[in-house]
Amino acid sequence: MKGTVQPQVLPLAITDTMAVSRLANTIWRHHYSGIISERQIDYMLQQRYRPELIRVQLPSTDIWWRKLLLNDEIIGFSCYVRTAQPAVFKIDKLYIHCDHHRKGYGALMIADAIALMREHHFRSLILTVNKRNHTAIAAYRYYGFEVVGDSKVDIGGGFFMDDYLMRLVR
Repeated sequence: MKGTVQPQVLPLAITDTMAVSRLANTIWRHHYSGIISERQIDYMLQQRYRPELIRVQLPSTDIWWRKLLLNDEIIGFSCYVRTAQPAVFKIDKLYIHCDHHRKGYGALMIADAIALMREHHFRSLILTVNKRNHTAIAAYRYYGFEVVGDSKVDIGGGFFMDDYLMRLVR
């Protein structure tokens, strides 16, 4: 019997951008269909997850794209960004395929964000989450985040992101 393969969080490679784009499409259509409209899902996928857009961001020293690998398959991804506030690190994206929820992989990805935050000498970790995304809000609370404000952003195309701003409290 083979040993259990441990998941790994690694930097995203340029050759991974198509896989992440497809995974984002799968995850968003499954998860967000009851939270935002299909039109907004289409718009946001086009705006944020096209492979060429991800490729352009990969060399940036202000953006960290990561992949969650299990058995050589990308089952999740995250993206962290340097904010306009010098001491603040933001989890901009964090997604895991629904077949792999509740297995501790979210904790692994949060730990990765915290490690990068410390490595780059940030003092605070934040994220935004849709106010109707109750599953994610509960998970982030479980990992030590608390709601510290609201964030309503016009993203164009007649769409808004109506989110909570959450901060890790340690």
